[in-house]
Amino acid sequence: MKIRDIVNRDLVTLTNCEHEPIHIPGKIQPHGFLLGITQDWKIDFCTENVAVYFDISHIQMLGKDFVTIFGSIAQEEILAYIKGDEVQDAFPLEIELLGKLFQINIHVSDGIFVLEAELLFADREKLADAYKQTIQFVSQMNKTKSLKDLCALVAKGTREITGYDRVMIYRFDEQYNGEVFAEDCREDLEPFLGLHYPHTDIPAQARELYIRNQLRLIVDINYEPVPIYTVDDKEGKNLDLSLSILRSTSPIHVEYLKNIGVGATLTISLIHHGKLWGLIACHHYSEKNISPEIRLAAKLQGQFITSQIDIRQSNDEYISAQNTILALEQLNALDLPILQKSLETIIAAPQLLEICNAAGVSIISRNKVYKNGQTPNDEQIFSLIEKIASKNITEIFSTNKISDYFPEFAKDENFAGIIYHSLGNSDHIIWFRPETISEIHWGGDPEKSIVKDSNGLHPRNSFNIWKQIVNNQSNVWRSYEINAAAQYAHTLQNQLILIMLSEEEEKYRNQSEVLKETNSELENINWISTHDLQEPLRKIQLITSKMLSELDVISTESISNSLERVSKSANRMSGLLEDILKYTRIKNNRDALDSVDLNEVLQSVLKEMNESITENNAVIEYENLPEVHAITFLMKQLFTNIIQNSLKYGSPERNTKIKITASQEPVIISNLFKVYCHWVRFSDNGIGFEQQYEKSIFKIFTRLHPQEQYTGSGIGLALCKKIMQAIGGDIYAQGKPGEGTDIIIYFPCDPKDTLLPL
Repeated sequence: MKIRDIVNRDLVTLTNCEHEPIHIPGKIQPHGFLLGITQDWKIDFCTENVAVYFDISHIQMLGKDFVTIFGSIAQEEILAYIKGDEVQDAFPLEIELLGKLFQINIHVSDGIFVLEAELLFADREKLADAYKQTIQFVSQMNKTKSLKDLCALVAKGTREITGYDRVMIYRFDEQYNGEVFAEDCREDLEPFLGLHYPHTDIPAQARELYIRNQLRLIVDINYEPVPIYTVDDKEGKNLDLSLSILRSTSPIHVEYLKNIGVGATLTISLIHHGKLWGLIACHHYSEKNISPEIRLAAKLQGQFITSQIDIRQSNDEYISAQNTILALEQLNALDLPILQKSLETIIAAPQLLEICNAAGVSIISRNKVYKNGQTPNDEQIFSLIEKIASKNITEIFSTNKISDYFPEFAKDENFAGIIYHSLGNSDHIIWFRPETISEIHWGGDPEKSIVKDSNGLHPRNSFNIWKQIVNNQSNVWRSYEINAAAQYAHTLQNQLILIMLSEEEEKYRNQSEVLKETNSELENINWISTHDLQEPLRKIQLITSKMLSELDVISTESISNSLERVSKSANRMSGLLEDILKYTRIKNNRDALDSVDLNEVLQSVLKEMNESITENNAVIEYENLPEVHAITFLMKQLFTNIIQNSLKYGSPERNTKIKITASQEPVIISNLFKVYCHWVRFSDNGIGFEQQYEKSIFKIFTRLHPQEQYTGSGIGLALCKKIMQAIGGDIYAQGKPGEGTDIIIYFPCDPKDTLLPL
């Protein structure tokens, strides 16, 4: 029978060190021996050191029946322990083999029963002692609140139970770089707490083994590996030791531990949601072994951490999350009008930053940017939105390092982290965080975790603290912050939809009003064309007909009077036609609005009307008028018609006096969907009117007095109404019979942002 060892002698290079086959080293640590037994109980694998424990060599054991070497009683005890296909991993089997007491761990590897035997501890710790310490620990654990406090307690408790010189709780980040999150060590040792280690210190295949085998022990770092031998009966025969307790460690890892002066280690995996969250790493600076009971107690310490990670992290975040929830509630409770201007209230609310602890925020709606806090400029914001769209990101995007996705923004200190939400219809909201420059302390240069020299590959041998400055990133967005931002983005999107629907409703309502008003105007124009225009035409026809029939007897004086009457009727008809033309030409044209100084308009109108004002012995008093959004020539028509109206309806009992006043500063005057900034009031001491006719006087061709008493077309104030509607403003009248009339006009703050009846 031919036998051979299965030692893996493949060289590790810079290109394959991340894939070093550490699960099949073909050798073990020497503080125990290993047997590989087939399903028919033949010894198929055996370590070279069995001769240390028995008066029989590995060569003599290989290929033999287990019973032949160790007897049937030992076989029956092992079978009872295994219980069919189940393998016990809580406590090893205590068994006598050839007159010596051993503790045996058993697992199955590719159909082979792997027996790993260690001599039973002569002076071992009792399970009761470990149990007592565990009970004490649980009592203390319940007093901790944060995850960091719990890990510190576990580090202290594990060191008390195991007796190692240093116990560290090692936590991984998303890239599996490690941080010493908690530590308990001898007072004379330099602390490692807070140090970071690169992911290459624990490569991917090692992390995979830590998930499969949650407890790893190195009793003596200076051990000489013991080879495993097998019956050479097929090519490529090997033994997977992923679950092995005695498995020999990678030579690179051994050298790494030697470089930091470690003599023995115990490593316990911390598994959370199926991933390697961290490790309990125990270091001793001399040779050290511990009993199965202590190993189990230490492993239980790891279970305490992993069972509490979600609870403790939630508790750590609870206070901050509560503040976020409160800010979100306050933001949602804002009493907002269904107007685009409500965005100004929203962006100014401090809670909009507080819901995700951002430094700045911007809302982009209708190609306008609303900003608060520390934000990029408008050009950068639009550029950022374009870049996000180019990545086919249509709804949500968050990062604490924008330069990873868009390098062109790397140098902008105003923002390194963002939470972006699309609000539909080309609307967006973005929260910003500035660059947070941080200093990370590494246990040695992370770029030199593996070095190469003439003798091959080696782990770094310098573990002096190496400082790294991290730029171009902000603080990490927490999940509750991202969730709160998402919740409010949804609320804001609904607000914008309501605004759009409200505007559409108002638009259709206004269009309906316009249509109704237009129909009324058409009826009035039809009326005046059939009545008011017909009346002077009939007079002209009657007078000219009479003149023609009486040519022989009519006197020169009579002809002159008749022609004068014809001229008056024709002039009245011409005036009516001219007023109708003016009225129909005025259209809504807010795009043409400009800044207009009403003082200049008033001076121009007073100059043109000087003759009429003098003829009526009228006095006009006025104060400084504001600049408004309007159209200059329409303002001249407006002022002219209002003053003419006051002159026409002056009281016969007193001289006409007109007083013009105005708001000196912008003021907000709200009325449903109407929002105004300035007002101007024309007050006269004329005949006045009953207030019940306030709306009637602004209708086309409507007169409160007969034509014989007060001449005119009845278009003047209707023309004023239409002028104010055209610029997005409004006009009202207040009257008292016998005392006078007040005409008040209102000008819009910004017609493009207000909802006004057309």
